[in-house]
Amino acid sequence: MELQDHHQHAQWSETESNCSSKLCYSGPLSSMSTKIRGNSRFKDEEDDECYVEITLDVHDDSVSVHSIKGGGDPETALLASHLELRPSSLGAQLSFRLRQVSQELRKITSTKGCNKQLERTKSSAARALRGLRFMTKIDQGWSEVEARFDQLALNGVLPKSLFGQCIGMNESGEFASELFDALARRRGITSATVSKPELWEFCEQIADQSFDARLQTFFDMVDKNADGRITEEEVREIIALSASANKLLKIQERAEEYAALIMEELDPSNLGYIELHNLETLLLQAPIQSSSAPAGSESWVLSQMLSQKLVPTREQNPIKRCYNPLAYFIEDNWKRILVMGLWISICAGLFTWKFIQYKHRTVFDVMGYCVTTAKGGAETTKFNMALILLPVCRNTITWLRSRTRLGVIVPFNDNINFHKVIAWGIAVGVGLHAGAHLTCDFPRLLHATDAEYEPMKQFFGEKRPNNYWWFVKGTEGWTGVSMVVLMAIAYTLAQPWFRRNRLDLPKALKKLTGFNSFWYSHHLFVIVYVLFVIHGYFLYLSKKWYKKTTWMYLAVPVALYACERLLRVLRSGYKTVRISKVAMYPGNVMALYMSKPQGFRYTSGQYIFVNCAAVSPFQWHPFSITSAPGDDYISIHIRTVGDWTSQLKAMFLKVCRPPSIDQSGLLRADIASGENMPRIPKLLIDGPYGAPAQDYKKYDVLLLVGLGIGATPLISIVKDVLNNIKQQKEIEEGIVESGAKRNKRKPFLTRRAYFYWVTREQGSFEWFRGVMDEVAEHDGDGVIELHNYCTSVYEEGDARSALIAMLQSLNHAKNGVDVVSGTRVRTHFARPNWRSVFKHVAVNHPDERVGVFYCGLQGAVGQIRRLAQDFSHKTTTKFYFHKENF
Repeated sequence: MELQDHHQHAQWSETESNCSSKLCYSGPLSSMSTKIRGNSRFKDEEDDECYVEITLDVHDDSVSVHSIKGGGDPETALLASHLELRPSSLGAQLSFRLRQVSQELRKITSTKGCNKQLERTKSSAARALRGLRFMTKIDQGWSEVEARFDQLALNGVLPKSLFGQCIGMNESGEFASELFDALARRRGITSATVSKPELWEFCEQIADQSFDARLQTFFDMVDKNADGRITEEEVREIIALSASANKLLKIQERAEEYAALIMEELDPSNLGYIELHNLETLLLQAPIQSSSAPAGSESWVLSQMLSQKLVPTREQNPIKRCYNPLAYFIEDNWKRILVMGLWISICAGLFTWKFIQYKHRTVFDVMGYCVTTAKGGAETTKFNMALILLPVCRNTITWLRSRTRLGVIVPFNDNINFHKVIAWGIAVGVGLHAGAHLTCDFPRLLHATDAEYEPMKQFFGEKRPNNYWWFVKGTEGWTGVSMVVLMAIAYTLAQPWFRRNRLDLPKALKKLTGFNSFWYSHHLFVIVYVLFVIHGYFLYLSKKWYKKTTWMYLAVPVALYACERLLRVLRSGYKTVRISKVAMYPGNVMALYMSKPQGFRYTSGQYIFVNCAAVSPFQWHPFSITSAPGDDYISIHIRTVGDWTSQLKAMFLKVCRPPSIDQSGLLRADIASGENMPRIPKLLIDGPYGAPAQDYKKYDVLLLVGLGIGATPLISIVKDVLNNIKQQKEIEEGIVESGAKRNKRKPFLTRRAYFYWVTREQGSFEWFRGVMDEVAEHDGDGVIELHNYCTSVYEEGDARSALIAMLQSLNHAKNGVDVVSGTRVRTHFARPNWRSVFKHVAVNHPDERVGVFYCGLQGAVGQIRRLAQDFSHKTTTKFYFHKENF
């Protein structure tokens, strides 16, 4: 149940006060008969004219308001409408309602002259309301909670252990238990169960949208002895509870330190406790940062105009409704359409050419359209077997991407995707070729009459084949069957379900899957190409060498690919690197810092291949470079998710010494030295190779989006931008000569960068904490805007993260450090609102080109790509989306 902040509940006056004045009570209830009428009077001692009398009717198990006199305030009348009770235990209900009446009337009878007045502006109260939501699915309503109660209740009562599940707080059982205790204490319930009427009251209070009700509920959760005061020990307990609910282990470990910080802020008089109004002060204070523009400013007006323009509307004209999406698709994908159209045209042309050619040969009279289909499929297969090697010629593609203008019309970023498309083209060609031969050609030949077979003797011999085995045992047969089997193995193990071990297979079969199986099975292509050449030479229907064209198709691509592999071997041989530092971070991430080989040049966003002979002498694995081109070292961050990376991590753990005290975030760091220490694993690197992220230099404004370990190529870009900022400062201060005097490099174009990093674990922020702090220290002009998001924390506004948000504000204001990330960059909770992110960039950069670079899991790709297209078409800001293959 998600609590909605309706407008009418946020309309407090600018000077509404909250006093702690003593109240008089008079008019004891008459004797407890079947029907009881009680009279209570409440008076503010500082204002004799402020007098309220309330009369209650107690009848059986219900309490109702008979009359309210005095006060002269509309709120008094409003109070009466909220005091009707549902059937429940009379004593507990009456006691609770009388206390509620006392609290509500104390607020109503407060005067403007109260000395302990606390100002509540509309904005601060509304913000505080959003910060104390206890339920997140209000749309379910009481009916669904009641239905779950009926399912979970035992003998008509709900156990405390099932309370969280019943109200929809499934993921926070411990927090829900504390909430149960707070609600029960307030009603005098001592048992660990609640009835349905009591649960209804619980839900009524939780869903109460008034600020005071939410604040009181939260206060009651902390105040475990119900004395109206919160001690430091109680604060420590609720901090540990909130940290546990949000999976923030580091905050949980430092709960005592943070409790002292809160007490220092809210208890300046050292009384040893804080009260309700102290907590209210903390909630109502202004936030540290505000990303929204003030109302009435130019950016605010532009933001409102964008919001109105981006509201989805349905096009009335059906032609335009179909045309516009098609036009947008072509505009965004014209390069891909061009390449795919060219490829399909070539394949169709080759198929048609062979089809027509064999239609006019004598074999057509016996085999018919079967032979034309088989030969057409064979011709496209020869073309695609040659073409499939080009997208994986990494050095060639990197050179074409960096040194030529072909990138204007060729989408080099899609080289792996195109490789996969060609593979499907080969599968179709092989299917047509083998299927037509096995199911049509050979049966026709076996059942041909002597007269029909006469023209076939020159191809198949004087004696007609008598069974299928004749075709299989021949060179043409066994090579074809072998190729199909090897291709099937490679195709199967290359699928994501097997390559990433997504299927729950038996242990014996699971050993045959994974990246290692993919890697080795893919290298069966060497055998496949040898068989392909042999198969293409021993043909049934072509005997002249110049008509055997298989080797002609393959000659250039195979030679180019062979040179590529030879270059990799030679280059990696002299690019042995020295490991200077190894860092083991939370989240199974290992960082390697290596010496930079002489002459090794790269661009941020590129990647290298790494080989460790001690793990496997043949396997090379790609990793994004996280250091900047200006650094005197190379760094990569490796997440251990497979066999190879796990073995590599285990080897480095043996040779690393434990971290020093100031390296608390690392499990181990720095290479140990000593006579008895194991030898450091030797690493070879190959690269660098081009990647989509390296195109960041084409744009003045960057929007970098990284999910988890996908932030690695983007961190290198951030560091490069930061190094440029520091270099510009040094030039301005006269420390170094300007770049124009030192070399003829192109000027650094990037003027603004927005970096959004989304991760699930708090420990992940350790990976790049140094970079975050360095940006905060040196980027005085705000060129780089950093945004960290931790998705394990409940969204801002949920009561389960309310105390974390308060603690975050206090610690950042006092120490300048975020309690979640441990950096100077403040962390946001839950996932970003990507539409708001794009809107923020569009407002700040109208009429500009923004490069959007994404690296992470596939799930968010579609949403971010659609938003880039949507904002490009409906605003003056043009967003160009680039996705890293991850």
